[in-house]
Amino acid sequence: MKLISINIASAQTLQTLDGQTVQSGIRKRAYSGPLEVGPLGLKGDEQADLSVHGGLSKAVYAYPSEHYAFWQTVRAQAKVADWDEALAPGAMGENLTLTGLLEKDVWIGDRLRFAGCELLVSEPRYPCFKFNAVMGFNKAVKLMSESAWCGFYLAVQQAGSIEAGEPFELLAGPREVTITELFRAKMRRG
Repeated sequence: MKLISINIASAQTLQTLDGQTVQSGIRKRAYSGPLEVGPLGLKGDEQADLSVHGGLSKAVYAYPSEHYAFWQTVRAQAKVADWDEALAPGAMGENLTLTGLLEKDVWIGDRLRFAGCELLVSEPRYPCFKFNAVMGFNKAVKLMSESAWCGFYLAVQQAGSIEAGEPFELLAGPREVTITELFRAKMRRG
């Protein structure tokens, strides 16, 4: 398992598909070099709506790089304006782009141990209309809901630093419910 990219953003104006504007920190860009990880997340990263993003239990958002090919394909099928441009790490709004760890293999309470910090798996990410806006088509939230390729939030168990390219270890928690199981249960309740 490896950390492919660290991604951060400042909150900025985002135009939704219906022409409205909202503040959002979803447009993450790759950061180079070691980055400080504190109780509320990565240094320099912002969230605009703290009622659904950020805070102690959702300080960092991780997403598997293995799903990027799917999103590239559906964007092409939806004829999104820039569909032929490869999706860069951070395109899903994630802070950490990972490889080797999928949602079905992650359990609430598992820990990701990096060389300089430790992060605790807290909950799945539930998509909102802002995800449709950054993906460029109205069915993105529905596709994430159907696939359960949602990524997961992490609380900071041990603050420190993190750097792209480093491996990490998955430490098992209580193993009661996976990210995929919890995500699908909540999406069924609607």
